[in-house]
Amino acid sequence: MLSRTTARAASLSVSAGSANSSNHFFFFKNSQLLGLNNHNNHLSYAASNPVSNFVSITWSNNSSRMSRMKSFTTRATAQPLKNADELIDSVETFIFDCDGVIWKGDKLIDGVPETLDMLRSKGKRLVFVTNNSTKSRKQYGKKFETLGLNVSEEEIFASSFAAAAYLKSINFPKDKKVYVIGEDGILKELELAGFQYLGGPEDGGKKIELKPGFLMEHDESVGAVVVGFDRYVNYFKIQYGTLCIRENPGCLFIATNRDAVTHLTDAQEWAGGGSMVGAIQGSTQREPLVVGKPSTFMMDYLANEFGILKSQICMVGDRLDTDILFGQNGGCKTLLVLSGVTTLSVLQNPSNSIQPDFYTNKISDFLSLKATTV
Repeated sequence: MLSRTTARAASLSVSAGSANSSNHFFFFKNSQLLGLNNHNNHLSYAASNPVSNFVSITWSNNSSRMSRMKSFTTRATAQPLKNADELIDSVETFIFDCDGVIWKGDKLIDGVPETLDMLRSKGKRLVFVTNNSTKSRKQYGKKFETLGLNVSEEEIFASSFAAAAYLKSINFPKDKKVYVIGEDGILKELELAGFQYLGGPEDGGKKIELKPGFLMEHDESVGAVVVGFDRYVNYFKIQYGTLCIRENPGCLFIATNRDAVTHLTDAQEWAGGGSMVGAIQGSTQREPLVVGKPSTFMMDYLANEFGILKSQICMVGDRLDTDILFGQNGGCKTLLVLSGVTTLSVLQNPSNSIQPDFYTNKISDFLSLKATTV
């Protein structure tokens, strides 16, 4: 079986945009960080970036690298999980996706409380990582509590938090502002991190009245545009974010995730954050810096925060292109659950190149499969 570490989808080089490179601290260590979703463009931020203390980031992507990526992502076919104890005993930490794994919409998936209790009783560290940026860590803590789950805020890592953590990691200037196309979770995390922001739900009701000669103004002190899932997205936000990215020198375009769909209810799939990111990508012709899964930024952050060896982690998720790829890019074991987006037919389709180590129906199979192997 080939290595669990998949190829990087692009080569990323990082150098300080300031003469004093010691001012920059990164939780990530290699070229995996932000190039995972960039497939066709050469993207660079010039070292002359007037926003002080930014980093100079350059992607280069060519056919030879893409060829190597395709060869490295060829993996042995995923195996059905038959011995839960063996997997549980082989790792120290379980990272769980939330939507489609722990819950669907506001409905808890059967057997989750008992499964988490069993893993805790065996001394396993549990971490919950979600690409959903609509809530802050504190707000997600309340959702876990409402669903009857005892999960601390420190065990929760949402992409809203990742966006703020990334800005802190590059020493984003406190005199610069962040324009947000997204919901309250991003705003709360930016506020906790001490960053100035504008936009968000407040701009959801704003309209543009087009007339001859109309020129839309924008804040020239905006140094980053953060785009996440936004149920209040409108043309005003798209145009404002576009102006900031295209006209403010060095303005960063940061995406919390590129998920195609999300679970707003347990009845069907809904258009995900990738649809909002795609609108800004289309209008700016710029590739975003993705801080959520499958970028390894959160994985590297977690490893440093808790002192976790990545080889002692099992990533559990329902999406191949985010959760499983996130685990593989981080060098972790991976378990796909079929309780969310991915079906068995999709997993086993010959065109699917992302193969987890194991798959099972839902995480409560840890209990039943454990029982059958005693």
